[in-house]
Amino acid sequence: MNSDVLLEVKDLVKKFDDDTILDGINLSVHQGEVVVVLGPSGCGKSTLLRCINGLEPIQGGGVYLDGVTIDPGAKNISEMRQKVGMVFQSYDLFPHLTIMENITLAPRKVAGRSKEDAEAEARQLLERVSLLDKQDVYPRQLSGGQKQRVAIVRALCMHPEVMLFDEVTAALDPEMVREVLDVMLGLAAGGMTMVIVTHELSFARAIADRVIFIDGGRIVEEAPPKQFFTAPRTKRAQEFLNTFTFEDKDSQDS
Repeated sequence: MNSDVLLEVKDLVKKFDDDTILDGINLSVHQGEVVVVLGPSGCGKSTLLRCINGLEPIQGGGVYLDGVTIDPGAKNISEMRQKVGMVFQSYDLFPHLTIMENITLAPRKVAGRSKEDAEAEARQLLERVSLLDKQDVYPRQLSGGQKQRVAIVRALCMHPEVMLFDEVTAALDPEMVREVLDVMLGLAAGGMTMVIVTHELSFARAIADRVIFIDGGRIVEEAPPKQFFTAPRTKRAQEFLNTFTFEDKDSQDS
């Protein structure tokens, strides 16, 4: 394994019963790299992230972080999951806990950190995403964009080596999307290794070091963002990009 490759997916096969969802996926993500995964609905993008995080058993190949296998059935799976932060589009915040309690639960219960240490870091991160004044409120009192920023902070508090984002703006109103994307752009600028599934094409072009295009459970095209969005090599990628509106394309070129 290349020394600066942090995350590696080799010949990954994922099936649900007789349906093959991922068919021989190979992907290497380098330290500090931002990889954006694009593709039509149902092509296996979200399933890929769940396999990377050990949330789904796989039927072939392997996923490796720092050369160590991520295996849902292994004894070290809890430790490995701590190194791979994941943010879903559904927030998954506990409604009966305050924002501070939501953020510090895993650092205290899973990582064994003191309440004082966990809360101090949580306050720093909440301030970073402009939500320090919300630490004592409950999720129901927040907007969708605020909840998603809290979910990102919660993942960061576990000190992950890589962050996975699964369509984190899909459930948000348009005016709330920007505040979440700005946080992610800040993480990229800070050197966080990220794998991002998104339909926000202008954001993908702005943040990606590399674009992976998946269709039918296979990687069809892989390219730097400028090349992918202006001169995709494959007909399937061209067809995919042509399904977006002229407004989408104009925003990519602006």
